[in-house]
Amino acid sequence: MTAHVKILSETLANKIAAGEVVERPASVVKELVENALDADANDIRLEITSGGRRLIRVIDNGHGMSREDCLLALERHATSKLTTEGDLEQITTLGFRGEALPAIASVSQLRLRSRQGQTIEGTEIAIDGGRIKQVAACGMAPGTDISVEQLFYNTPARLKFLRSTETEAAHVGDLIVRLAISRPDVAFCYLNDGREIFRVPAGDLLQRLGQLMARNTALYPFEGSTAAASVSGYLAPPAASRSTANSIFTFINGRFVRDKVVQHAILQAWRPVLEKGRYPLLAMFIELPPDQVDVNVHPTKHEVRFRHQTQVHDTIQSVLSETLSRSPWLQRTSAPRTNAAAPQPAAASRTEALQQALDRYMAPPVLQQAPMLNEPQPPYDAAGPGVLDAPPPRSIGYFSSLQVIGQFQAAYILCQGVDELVIIDQHAAYERVRFEQLKAAFLDHRVESQRLLLPETLELSFGEAAAVHRHQRELLGLGIELEEFGGQTFRLNAVPRIVAGTGGQVRLVRDLLADLVAIGTSGSFAQIRDDLLSRMACHSVVRGATPLDRRQMDELLKAMDRTDFSAHCPHGRPVSHSIPLRELERLFKRI
Repeated sequence: MTAHVKILSETLANKIAAGEVVERPASVVKELVENALDADANDIRLEITSGGRRLIRVIDNGHGMSREDCLLALERHATSKLTTEGDLEQITTLGFRGEALPAIASVSQLRLRSRQGQTIEGTEIAIDGGRIKQVAACGMAPGTDISVEQLFYNTPARLKFLRSTETEAAHVGDLIVRLAISRPDVAFCYLNDGREIFRVPAGDLLQRLGQLMARNTALYPFEGSTAAASVSGYLAPPAASRSTANSIFTFINGRFVRDKVVQHAILQAWRPVLEKGRYPLLAMFIELPPDQVDVNVHPTKHEVRFRHQTQVHDTIQSVLSETLSRSPWLQRTSAPRTNAAAPQPAAASRTEALQQALDRYMAPPVLQQAPMLNEPQPPYDAAGPGVLDAPPPRSIGYFSSLQVIGQFQAAYILCQGVDELVIIDQHAAYERVRFEQLKAAFLDHRVESQRLLLPETLELSFGEAAAVHRHQRELLGLGIELEEFGGQTFRLNAVPRIVAGTGGQVRLVRDLLADLVAIGTSGSFAQIRDDLLSRMACHSVVRGATPLDRRQMDELLKAMDRTDFSAHCPHGRPVSHSIPLRELERLFKRI
């Protein structure tokens, strides 16, 4: 009888492993650079071509490998980092599985060159699709030089799932930034298509963060420890917050991770300072005994499990809360710290410090009186001439027919209908009017742009920069003009007129780019057009309580009738609520 169960060939097994380890060019870069760091390299050079499809090359000055080690490194489950089962519970290196190199070699044309410092010559091995083609001696400096060409050339099903060259290069760029931040004592050089993207010398953490994560942004240190873990790093003020969690860099024992427990602890600490939907800009390094954390959860090693999860969570939250309670960015007598010393308290008590943070970065209960709807300046010019021309008024509509009674808490408009009491959320109403006008103007190619007298400079991530290049025309259609200003720096020359002068144009642009990065190239701009326009509408109106006079409230009601109005704002919140007269009479026992 013929056996149905068969042992897979080494080549096929490696290709299956590659499906878990090698997702895209950035995955290859991660494995190769981590191997270089494990080899005690202090100078690493990365080169890619065509987003990593054609070439990925990593050169390091680590301890190198002998001829025998080079050949063994290409075998599955061959590693120098584990020897016994007990070592699996005490992992101190970035790599340990022994799968990455043979998996990469099975789906590419790989050339490995390595030399130990005490030998006079190195070893060069050429592999094509997992098969060794050549083994020879070579002359080279001590260290390792690995070139990966034509990635996925023999697995076309994987190749077609790769994104555009710009998107893949952006993923590589973001990855090498994270690795460079994790090891400020190592010099890094990154080249894309022959152009040097960045070169950072070995230095300290604050210097590295200023070069790669928070250029032109003040950073403040935090540090603390408990029996469960030691936590340290730097954070930026709330004004530097982002709309996605990509601004949070967390490292556990030197390894970059995206862990839900860690992120939850961070957001809990920032809750009194940041509004919902915003994420802080920070780099956090968590140190704990290797046997207290399991990194052997997934081949990519991005997920971890803590043995004492609750204690680690509480440690992170308490350390950050303690730092935030001092409100270091509110201190006016001293510059941002450049050492690891904890910032001095900005208030006599934690309660006072938190109140200062809230007063500074949350909307106050009463804002400056808003301009009339028919005035062209922001924030409330829902039908302003010269900004967005509204259609001619229709016959009197439902909202225009309401009689304004007054305002409640400077946030809700109370109106009287024929036989009902109507309560209108003025912010949601303004936002809906603005959204409908923006949508009509965008479809008609007439969103007005206003050039900035003093252009703003933005330091973008690789993903954000790729989104700018990919959606340049659409951004111009939204009234946003971004110009390359060298490296990852862009100059913001123009913004939509409706947000000019509000002080939030930089935050708006960053939020829009974050949305564009999220869709990548798998979705079209049209699919998230309404989301982008609703974000612009939200940024163009004042949030929080705002006193309005009778004429302003009447203008808002008329604007609501002039647009294709909806019962909800673009974010889904109701705009109005009516209470029938009979319900009121029933409430007061009149019927």
